[in-house]
Amino acid sequence: MLNRLGRRYFCTAAPQPWLFVGLGNPGNKYKGTRHNQVGFEMIDVFANSQGIEMSTVHCKAIFGQGFVGEVPVFLAKPQTYMNLSGESTGPLAAYYKLPLNRVLVFHDDMNLPCGVLRLHPNGGHGCHNGVKSVMYHFRGNREFPRLRIGIGRPPGQMDPKAFLLQKFNATAQGRIDAALQEGVDILKVLLSEGLAESARRFNSEQKYKHMRLETTMAT
Repeated sequence: MLNRLGRRYFCTAAPQPWLFVGLGNPGNKYKGTRHNQVGFEMIDVFANSQGIEMSTVHCKAIFGQGFVGEVPVFLAKPQTYMNLSGESTGPLAAYYKLPLNRVLVFHDDMNLPCGVLRLHPNGGHGCHNGVKSVMYHFRGNREFPRLRIGIGRPPGQMDPKAFLLQKFNATAQGRIDAALQEGVDILKVLLSEGLAESARRFNSEQKYKHMRLETTMAT
């Protein structure tokens, strides 16, 4: 695979690669929790859908590579722990000489209802320590796209840190599972049609999903 990928990647007519990075924490202690696992899960679901093996370690990340159509794709799950995610993401982007607009970061977001996604071309860190670390290792540059995965807000007066470390209940996990499949679909559109078109189409669909969830919760 390495030789085949190298030959196709360095062909001048080949499409420019993408690097997809899912943010999370390694280890069974964090598996299935709101804050620490959904980025990893998005990587795994996408990798499985495309037959890409996450079987090597590269730049402090569990790493896989392959093609979706003719587009080279690199997949990474940093093993540095969430708050140091940039220690893996920065070197990976540098190693493959990728512009930041070809580095897509998947991360959880408490400001979106559970199971709602958003695809953005850039933005701030929103107090998310993993995204903050990635920005730091990109020398403060925020011009990289991100796929935000809604996990909902803590109920009542619950401490947000405790909420983030909880596992999803069955209802929430069902919404996350459905959202990850939607994520696979939009990533395939992104790879075939580009970021602008995929974000326009996808965010419009997710806006209506957001409204439906709010209506359901209010009744």
